[in-house]
Amino acid sequence: MRLTDSTEEAAWRKTVKDFIETEMPGELRQQAVAARRGGQNAQFEGEEQGGEARGRPTTLQGGQGYQRQTGPMAEWREKLRQNGWIVPSWPKEYGGAEMTPMQQFILSEEFAMARAPRVGVPLAGPTIVVHGTDEQKAEFLPPMLTGEQSWCQGFSEPGSGSDLASLQTRAVKDGDEFVINGSKIWTSGAHRANMMFMIARTDPDAPKHRGITYFILDMKTPGITIQPLVQMSGAAGFNQVFFDNVRVPARNVIGEINRGWYVATTTLDYERSGIGSAIGTTQRVESIIDWAKDHIEEGHSMLKRNPLVRLELVDRLVEANVALILSYRVAHMQNVGMIPNHEASMCKMFSTELNQRIARTSMKMIGLYGIAWDSNSAHSPNRGQWTRGYVGSVSSTIAGGTSEIQRNIIAQRGLGLPRD
Repeated sequence: MRLTDSTEEAAWRKTVKDFIETEMPGELRQQAVAARRGGQNAQFEGEEQGGEARGRPTTLQGGQGYQRQTGPMAEWREKLRQNGWIVPSWPKEYGGAEMTPMQQFILSEEFAMARAPRVGVPLAGPTIVVHGTDEQKAEFLPPMLTGEQSWCQGFSEPGSGSDLASLQTRAVKDGDEFVINGSKIWTSGAHRANMMFMIARTDPDAPKHRGITYFILDMKTPGITIQPLVQMSGAAGFNQVFFDNVRVPARNVIGEINRGWYVATTTLDYERSGIGSAIGTTQRVESIIDWAKDHIEEGHSMLKRNPLVRLELVDRLVEANVALILSYRVAHMQNVGMIPNHEASMCKMFSTELNQRIARTSMKMIGLYGIAWDSNSAHSPNRGQWTRGYVGSVSSTIAGGTSEIQRNIIAQRGLGLPRD
């Protein structure tokens, strides 16, 4: 694995840096500076603010919460779209830039280092590129790039857990439509989405990995109800979505009927093969260290009273660099045409468990002030961000594939150990 840029890669890196420096709107630049000072990463599109739970309705009908972006982020999105940088790996005919994996990695790395907001598309996007018809590509892909649509993913169900194929939501064919009944849970962003990609069981008698079909549906379709789920951190990005005789046109089936599991695995492959946020993790540790130094005298920082906190901060910084090296390994494999498998699982597992360790260290560093929750209180270091981050970090090793599942993949596919 090569850790330095080739001549071509160095030139590309400069192109990206220059673009961010000259094109990123001033307001977004100010937010990046504020995030750096506050020990947080820049707010990426799609992330939830911790206080969003307050004032949200108990239930709402699908599609009611969608609002198209305006202002600096809309301006930034359009600049990225014109360059093909929203979907850099896609063919140019679909609005992409046909970048190599290493070019994409450098793009992501430079954006993270500058805390520049990334604008992406839902995971249904690359799935439609692979499995969709020409008509489906023409209908669904362009609005993803322009921001006319906000999407959510309807995969998980209350009773399925990690065994996604055990889903029970039913879709019954009725003429040129399917009628869907059931529910989905942990549906991130459903309260503000106007589109969903989902899977439902269309043949209840087939083996569980068969008889599943992949659908695209408009969230404004009658019969969709959304129940927000408030997390213990106070954030409310998750939802449970209920389907009561929801009618979806048969033309919105992606791939073959009853073979949606194979389409869904394409979506999951894209979800789990990302390089991750190693740069952001390093920045987070560095910002915590800077904050600790700046607040020694006022008593919020434990650096003066507890030397063990210093050692923990060093450990976290070393581990953040390990996460970065693991990310480089995945990028290198992709660049030479290899398919990361257990390597991607190693990256995911290490980085999410590291996020939890960083959260614990930040709480040790502020001591008993860590029980302060109110962001407006003078007794809440860093406006309570680390306290809420600590509580929110519990889900890091669950979302996107649990650490237990990742360890199984590493053991079986990386070490060659038997399943039993």
